[in-house]
Amino acid sequence: MIYSLAQALDKTAVTHPDRDALRCNGKGITYVTLQQQTDNLAYLLQQQGVKRGDRVGIYINKDIESAVSIYGIMKAGAAYVPLDPFAPVERLSYVITDCQIDVVITKPNKMAQVRSMVADTDLSCLIGVEPQEDLDVTCVPWSQVADPDLQNKPDIHVIEQDLAYILYTSGSTGTPKGIMHTHRSALSFAEWACEEYGLTYEDRVTNHAPYHFDLSTFDLFATMLAGGTVVIIPEYITKFPASHSQLLQDEKITVSYTVPFALIQLMERGALESRDLSRLRWVLFAGEVFPTKHLRELMKIWSDKRFSNLYGPTETNVCTYYHVPDLPDDFEDTIPIGLACANEEMLVVDADNLPVAQGEVGELLVRGGTVMRGYWGRPDLNEKGFYRRSVFGHYEDVFYRTGDLVLQREDGNFLYFGRKDRQVKTRGYRVELDEVEVALLSHEDVKEAAVYIVSDGNSSNLIEAAVIPNEDTELTQTILSKHVGDKLPPYAVPTKIHIMPEFPRTSTGKINRRDLQAMAESELEEVVAG
Repeated sequence: MIYSLAQALDKTAVTHPDRDALRCNGKGITYVTLQQQTDNLAYLLQQQGVKRGDRVGIYINKDIESAVSIYGIMKAGAAYVPLDPFAPVERLSYVITDCQIDVVITKPNKMAQVRSMVADTDLSCLIGVEPQEDLDVTCVPWSQVADPDLQNKPDIHVIEQDLAYILYTSGSTGTPKGIMHTHRSALSFAEWACEEYGLTYEDRVTNHAPYHFDLSTFDLFATMLAGGTVVIIPEYITKFPASHSQLLQDEKITVSYTVPFALIQLMERGALESRDLSRLRWVLFAGEVFPTKHLRELMKIWSDKRFSNLYGPTETNVCTYYHVPDLPDDFEDTIPIGLACANEEMLVVDADNLPVAQGEVGELLVRGGTVMRGYWGRPDLNEKGFYRRSVFGHYEDVFYRTGDLVLQREDGNFLYFGRKDRQVKTRGYRVELDEVEVALLSHEDVKEAAVYIVSDGNSSNLIEAAVIPNEDTELTQTILSKHVGDKLPPYAVPTKIHIMPEFPRTSTGKINRRDLQAMAESELEEVVAG
């Protein structure tokens, strides 16, 4: 029986020792090498005082070492906490402090930012860099992890209920919140995905998503269970669709999992007509709605491949799926989010927590093996995010409130109708609009701020904002964009920030964001028409 991700890795290293476990930039390491390096890393972490249940940060651009770090941290009994390599240092220092992280795995090219983190936090150890004379922290070079002559064996004792990782997402109060997943929740998802998509040791699966994005757990964990190869796509390649498609060809990818925006970019600018992608069999997507017209077009180009829509907030991993059939030319409806995954139960309720009739819209609640343990250090969010309900009349169980509005069709498939709150998806990333407002309002010359979404013309969302400046000040979009960019990740910075003398208001005096949104949409339509 497999009860932890570390145990799963060691088992695969026995059955497929010489197969590539990880590849990046044309280079790879085998499962037996991955096992040896993760043993070394876990041993080093334990030597530095990392104990079962501790949290260890990863601050590295995506490469083989970053993936080794993920497995090594879990093998030490700790939970890995991926730090967005492009986020402002202030945000990352908050995560380090909030999660009580003492050790961060990093690289020399990140030392300028790491120095600021060390000054702002209680970090005591850096792994992956040579000793730094100007820093009062222990530094352990990566050579002690990669040395093939070292055969260090960590003391491993992990059970399925222990934390495997914590992913930080936007918070409505202006601060990120940590989502805790256990080995049980990760394995429950990975085992389902491995079986549902028929993964084997011959598969080569892309790792397109950044590690702080929950899509990455499919690539890393389901592929490992099957003994396949994870092909890491570096961040710089994701910006160039032609390079992305070239990688799919060169690495003979069989399963690709990414966000709809990346697939649309591939279709429009990926030179697909000149690529041999005959090995690709499954195209999986998640993170936001895939516009039907674009999906249909891609399915015609890749008529020999299967497509699947996966749904689930970070708190639940994936909880529903939909294998997309052929789409008729006159079909324009939104693609369903599908059926409940194995070991998952869905409940759709109204505002009074009463189940709605089939065919009626309500909030989706989820219980099952893939659901998170809870929010790190946030009992208030746990109280709000979970709903206790009697099951079979004899005991209570806990459902996670997704905040998503859905409808269940007669065939059992769920249709998605959007968010209950102000949390939105933009190009696959989840953003709290309230967090962006908090960032804008933190500028000393901003009097009021309102943030809203507009369509980008491809059925995806763009974030825009409007602000009222203080009197006798000269604010510009450039100034405010930089200010927000210093506090939030790049994807959360509004594409436009309008400087306005006043806002439209409701009858109660509140900012009328709907009117602001309508004004922005009208402006966008005029630009398109012109």
